[in-house]
Amino acid sequence: MLQVLLDAIVLGCSYALMAVGLNMVYGLLRIIHVAHAALYTLGAYVGLYCLLNLSQSLWISLFVGALFSAIVGVLMYRIIYSPALTAPRYVPLIAGAGVFIASQELFRLLAGPYPYSFDAHFQFLSIMTPNLRVTETQMLMITFMVVAFLCLFILINKTNLGLMWRACTQDMELAASSGININLIIAINFMIGSALAGSAGILMALYRNSVFPTMGAMVSYKAFVVIVLGGFGSIPGAAIAGIILAIAESFLGMVPIFNLPREAIAFLVMILVLMFKPKGLFGR
Repeated sequence: MLQVLLDAIVLGCSYALMAVGLNMVYGLLRIIHVAHAALYTLGAYVGLYCLLNLSQSLWISLFVGALFSAIVGVLMYRIIYSPALTAPRYVPLIAGAGVFIASQELFRLLAGPYPYSFDAHFQFLSIMTPNLRVTETQMLMITFMVVAFLCLFILINKTNLGLMWRACTQDMELAASSGININLIIAINFMIGSALAGSAGILMALYRNSVFPTMGAMVSYKAFVVIVLGGFGSIPGAAIAGIILAIAESFLGMVPIFNLPREAIAFLVMILVLMFKPKGLFGR
């Protein structure tokens, strides 16, 4: 049971890293950033390319993949979302969905439809006992999520940039009239969220040892469930809800009478939350 719990926490880390970027964008612009899932897959492919052609170092691949995803995320905002901000909310939603579908086909055309092995060698802390086995990859994923969310918490709550970001989430027009460069704040928002998505793609590719064009599809659905569970706009809620969802999937999947696939469990959780606590566990 302890091993199952640990595996669920590791999986929940990937859900949380994906969901936080979506939550940041929604908290600021009130749009659902469907194309965020494309950045998850993009980070995995860029990391794999760096690993095979530029350097055998996982750390360099992780940095380059996150950086590339961050740049593309800002370009997505400038090209796709910025012109549609004044349109009805379904317009950026449809545009993001179109970008995500097109990205899957683009990955398939450029890299082929078959999965690639993400075989990276690195040294990190691990725990091996008779009752518990924590691999280096699992420890890396947990450590990365903790450090990333701690840095994000400090950035939002302890810096002037975070103060401006919180002002924009409360009232964009009033923040702009107060002298805040809202375009810069939105670009930084997309950059951070996209970098976390690209990092999550690389870490999950390392964990699953697989990179393929549609790898972001199911994770994106889980990320939306995590946002509903944690509460729209709540970054700590995304972190906690990602782990809660993964634990629910793991333990409910072990119950013999509960004969549902993992994907169905996620949507069942979302339905129950919408029925009994529509604002989520940490929503306001």
